[in-house]
Amino acid sequence: MVASRSHHRYTLEDYLGVEEMSRVRHEYLDGQIFAMAGGTPEHAALSAAIVVLLGSRLRGKPCRPYSGDLRVRVLATGLATYPDAAVICGEVERDPSSSTHAVNPAVLVEVLSPSTEDYDRGEKREHYARIESLREYVLVAQDRRRVEVFHRTESSSWAHSVFEAGADVELPSLGLTFSVDELYEGAGL
Repeated sequence: MVASRSHHRYTLEDYLGVEEMSRVRHEYLDGQIFAMAGGTPEHAALSAAIVVLLGSRLRGKPCRPYSGDLRVRVLATGLATYPDAAVICGEVERDPSSSTHAVNPAVLVEVLSPSTEDYDRGEKREHYARIESLREYVLVAQDRRRVEVFHRTESSSWAHSVFEAGADVELPSLGLTFSVDELYEGAGL
């Protein structure tokens, strides 16, 4: 989330109107609308590569990958945002206040940028953790071959794993693995 806070408070309907008319994506939280930072070519390549990779692994399964165009809403906190990639298993459940926002991702992926890394690791992760359906939150570095996975345990706490070059990333909720190197090679990095 990149913007300064204003004193004007917007409704969700205001936000949805802005999104329909804008070429820039925004996040919405606590009555504020925030312009999202644009991505680098590396960011875009990694975002596309993870969707392609997940799509190939999920073929024939009841889960489907989505690109960064998917709007996600965290009902518990009100955050409306666009993760870089997502996986939803089964039918898409829509926000009762906005039919354009999904509320039931099983996996969310963010490609880390220098301007958003702290937010993605901290506040945004805390919002995402409040999504009941979420099983894994994946962070993909763009400055080195490194993938981090936050995995919801049976006790509803979160375990953290780091996968470097040469390692295989495990996403237990989807029953799949992929190599870190395959992801980065798929992005041409």
